[in-house]
Amino acid sequence: MAMFEFLKQRDRTPRTLPEGTVRRRYRIWGQVQGVGFRYRAKYAAQQLDLAGWVENKDDGTVELEVQGRLEQIRKLFGMIQASDYIQITGMRQEDLTPDPYARGFSVRGY
Repeated sequence: MAMFEFLKQRDRTPRTLPEGTVRRRYRIWGQVQGVGFRYRAKYAAQQLDLAGWVENKDDGTVELEVQGRLEQIRKLFGMIQASDYIQITGMRQEDLTPDPYARGFSVRGY
């Protein structure tokens, strides 16, 4: 259908990533489910222009993948922990290769 032709023409050109861009996956535990963690993370990531996603896991932890400058990622965690309800007691970090196609930040697993 010609009506949806614009979907095929979407720009899939990888963008040039700014110097110092990192991509990391975090497994976070503590008081992190049922306290608005995912939505606070999404809001903060959008404010800081970070790409990635956040998801609750069955074991009570939260998994967060984020891409951007390290200073912005540090600010992200500061904004998340500003809540009186969220309490991070530990986290594990995995460094990943930055993705030039990554855009936006989403909440997974409603």
